[in-house]
Amino acid sequence: MTTQADRALIALLRENARASTAELARRLGVSRTTVQSRIERLERQGVIAGYGVKLSPEHERNLVKAHILVTVPPKQSAAVAAALRGMAEVRTLHSVSGNFDMIIVVEAPSVADLDLVIDRIGALDGVERTLSSIILSTRIDR
Repeated sequence: MTTQADRALIALLRENARASTAELARRLGVSRTTVQSRIERLERQGVIAGYGVKLSPEHERNLVKAHILVTVPPKQSAAVAAALRGMAEVRTLHSVSGNFDMIIVVEAPSVADLDLVIDRIGALDGVERTLSSIILSTRIDR
């Protein structure tokens, strides 16, 4: 279970996973040793599973993003998920309840490229139906 102090540390690491231990300690008002110990404990517990890259807003603005809702028969979900895992344009795959079985978040460098990605997803064995929504803007991104 994470403490309020752990959540504050995680929030700072989400802002900048490359921040130095000294910077994190200064912003949290604790010692560097405390920060290092918390990070090591959170990694050991599996709370922090790794560190990633956050792209610049300039680069992100040039990408066309969409949510693709997909209907898949239950017996084919694993195969469809495996095929989607192999597509570099797929950023996130959610299994959901409701009229659709999956929501896929994709990104491409242009509308034409996005159209090709949507066609490729629709052509996968097991995909029965898709519904796409292009993301026009992002109002909150934490």
